[in-house]
Amino acid sequence: MLTSVFLFVLGLIIICYGGDKFVDNAVIVAKRLGMSEIMVGATIVSIGTTLPEVLVSTTAAFDGSAAICAGNAYGSIICNTALIAGISQFCRPSKGTDKKSFTWNVSLFFLFSLLLFLVQWKTGRISRPFGFLLLAGFVIYTIGYIRIAAAGGAGAGGETTERPLYLAILLMAVFAAALFVGARLLVDNGIVLAKAIGVPERVIAVTFIALGTSLPELVTTITSLVKGYASLGLGNILGANLLNLLLVIGIPASISGFSVERQTTFVDVPVSIAVMLILTIPFILKKRGYRLQGLALLLVYAGYCVFSFL
Repeated sequence: MLTSVFLFVLGLIIICYGGDKFVDNAVIVAKRLGMSEIMVGATIVSIGTTLPEVLVSTTAAFDGSAAICAGNAYGSIICNTALIAGISQFCRPSKGTDKKSFTWNVSLFFLFSLLLFLVQWKTGRISRPFGFLLLAGFVIYTIGYIRIAAAGGAGAGGETTERPLYLAILLMAVFAAALFVGARLLVDNGIVLAKAIGVPERVIAVTFIALGTSLPELVTTITSLVKGYASLGLGNILGANLLNLLLVIGIPASISGFSVERQTTFVDVPVSIAVMLILTIPFILKKRGYRLQGLALLLVYAGYCVFSFL
């Protein structure tokens, strides 16, 4: 028991410190490359925070458990958008976005969400060819951001740093790994402690495990808010959501293809699209977020959790 308590606290310390340094180096990379905060959040940062889920989905595919990947991916999108972005917009609404970067990301998200819904509705599964299409979408997504950056997307302002670009990227990789390690320590030992005090496994599943997969995004977003880089946190959420579709679903589908549960198709997919609409429409119309928008997202997440639990 004492060992679990120690490791739980250690995990918490690691993700707090790792998240702080991860955001610092992400901002350095943004400034060095002339990229906007939302752009670097949607590319480099989101890849780092989504990597654990990608590794889990790939392992599941090779173990013959690929069917769980779609539900996990949509669950992560809902958690990222309704809970994490909801907290972000409620505490400190974002003001202004890089229009090209935002539009590119959001357009691809809704395009692939609708395609996935139609395929799942008609066939009840995600085939290997469609998995390859999703991976091709990731290549297109990356090339699009490279072109936007080359065309002179709004760069991040502020003071520069003497730290070389290669070192900042290396440190980002190190602290992304620290986020993953810290999250695993926190979740694994949190489950042990919860069981020790008699918390039912079903409650553990919808709390520790569900939140654990989104801890890197949560820590990064909160740290970005505290440091005044709200757009970086927003970009991280948008990028992570799209990567959940293109990689977390695309990789296992391209390996073996898999069936999708009806609840995933007719509950999780519509909810993920709905919360993304709530998050993105104010930015499209008014180019900013609102506290009321954040509150709406949090209420949707609470309702979704209650529905899933029941």
